[in-house]
Amino acid sequence: MMRKCFNITAVVFTACALLSYAPPPAAAQDASQSTSATPYTIPEYNAFQACRAEKDPQALVKCLDDFVAKYPSSSLMQYVYQLYFPAYYQLKNYKKSMEYADKLAAMGDKLDQVILLSALQTHAQLFPLVFDPKAPDAHDQLIKERDVCLQGVKLLSQLTKPKDSAETDDAFAQRKKVTTTFFFASSGFADLQLKDNAAAAEAFKSVLANNPTDAVSEYRLGIADLGMTPAQSLDGFWAVARAISLKVPGDKGIKDYLRAQILAYETPGCDNQVDAQLNELLQLAANAPDRPSTYTIPTADDLNKVRQASNILTVITDLGGGGDKAKLAWLAICGSDFPEVVGKIIDIQTNPDGSIDFHVYTGATPEDMQAATTPNMDVKVWTAAPAAPPAGTQITPQPDVARLQKDDGIRFSGTLVSYDPSPFLLHWDSVKVDPTVIPEKTDAGKHTPHKVPAKKPQK
Repeated sequence: MMRKCFNITAVVFTACALLSYAPPPAAAQDASQSTSATPYTIPEYNAFQACRAEKDPQALVKCLDDFVAKYPSSSLMQYVYQLYFPAYYQLKNYKKSMEYADKLAAMGDKLDQVILLSALQTHAQLFPLVFDPKAPDAHDQLIKERDVCLQGVKLLSQLTKPKDSAETDDAFAQRKKVTTTFFFASSGFADLQLKDNAAAAEAFKSVLANNPTDAVSEYRLGIADLGMTPAQSLDGFWAVARAISLKVPGDKGIKDYLRAQILAYETPGCDNQVDAQLNELLQLAANAPDRPSTYTIPTADDLNKVRQASNILTVITDLGGGGDKAKLAWLAICGSDFPEVVGKIIDIQTNPDGSIDFHVYTGATPEDMQAATTPNMDVKVWTAAPAAPPAGTQITPQPDVARLQKDDGIRFSGTLVSYDPSPFLLHWDSVKVDPTVIPEKTDAGKHTPHKVPAKKPQK
């Protein structure tokens, strides 16, 4: 994950970080002259210049090692460090490169601001390649990475364009903006590893304020929002969805992750209901960086309250009314089991797969049901075990239900699996008809319709 961060975050200022050195010191005066004019000797200066002229990074490191061994307290050390860390960078020894950038940064106020920024940026750029999350001091390393980045942000806010610079004001401001964005992205990632999600979220918001199409920072903002206590779930969902729309690397796996997060957040009655919500969220987030206050997803508690207040009549009323109330009701009720539903059979459809669809009407009173002529429920009952049972259904064949006829009353338990809004029809499966409402065997042509049965009294 850390290496991925380094590759994804565009290191557009590597050249700036590794090549923006302060000018080398002027030639030293002879040691016999006033030593107060220069803080180094001619041999010391010549040794440094010999290293500076070295083009091979391996030879340059050896030269610098020899210089430091001979002049351990040299006043030229800041220039020596500025040669060390790009040499080690060329050798792909990123740990040593970062080590010498840190030594340079530790000189603080002795450095020109640009040089200090170069050292800080080098640390931030190389950290993902050096960091070992299993190291005993991993936490301290992350703290230092965060602090280095925030120091870089502060210095950049104070940095002014040199008076003799030929660069335009706009170009200079753009370079500052890009580098500031890099520091914020790096500090935000360190904050994520430190589980300081609030700080990480603020850092990534700063990144996105400068670069609204940064898919990786958008994704990490979502992770930070979802990791807060309490979780900022809706904002987190929106940020992750927007990252997917921006083609964040690994977007397919991230989409699966987002679906799982929404599913856990609301626990709808049927898992597949999340798919429609996810598609809607992806479409909306693709066109808006920030979540509108009107966008919401019900919580698990919201849906539980609907379930607790529901019966078959409220379900029919809420679903039949359409709109947001119907959406909320169906999120809660889909897949729910009802232990006792009564109604009147309006018509019957016998299927070749061994099932019967009873088209049933249920209402508030037996009189209402007895007078009905159109169904509001499709009740599927199996008279024989199917060759290939539908996935997720519990089938207990009831061959005797074939004796039920049009206008008979019926009482059953079952699972709500879907509904048609117009004409309105609830669909039931995993149905068990109460045997007491199934007519006894009689001679052909002597069936007497059974009235709508009363509900069984609650114990």
